Amino acid sequence: MENNLNAVELKYRKWIIVLSIVIPVAVAILFGVKLKDFGYDVKPLSFLPPIYATINGITAVLLVTAVWAVKNGKLKVHENLMKCAIGCSVAFLVMYVAYHMTADSTPFGGEGIIKYVYFFILLTHILLSIIIIPFVLITYVRALAERFDKHRKLARITYPMWLYVAVTGVIVYLMISPYYVH
Repeated sequence: MENNLNAVELKYRKWIIVLSIVIPVAVAILFGVKLKDFGYDVKPLSFLPPIYATINGITAVLLVTAVWAVKNGKLKVHENLMKCAIGCSVAFLVMYVAYHMTADSTPFGGEGIIKYVYFFILLTHILLSIIIIPFVLITYVRALAERFDKHRKLARITYPMWLYVAVTGVIVYLMISPYYVH
């Protein structure tokens, strides 16, 4: 495998592995940490969920626009849009963790079939948000390494997964938002 990697890909390989493990583990741990349990009198950051849901929506728009740009030969636009999409995903993650460290989880209050729909969307959203990390990082590094044939091939898998995560993030927010305690 290493023979197929160029210097740039080798340079980032360990970081991709580390981040692909550390990010989901840190989020899982921090999701369970409540600052109030450590004596901090922190008010819930209840203003964050609509902001990070909007960021998910912006990410989806950036991804669709970036694909349009690359298909129309606008490579620099594509590159900049993808950097913005990665930045939005990082911003989402920071806000999501901050909110959950200051607020209790909100139980879904819907009943019947909608409850199953919600949990299916939530579960697939969570699983793919973990799986997408190495895909995004490897796809990005392949572009940095100017391995555009390999970049394009992996992007065909990365794009729909990342788009699904972004869109379902908005859907999950819209479905749970009526049950937030203010």
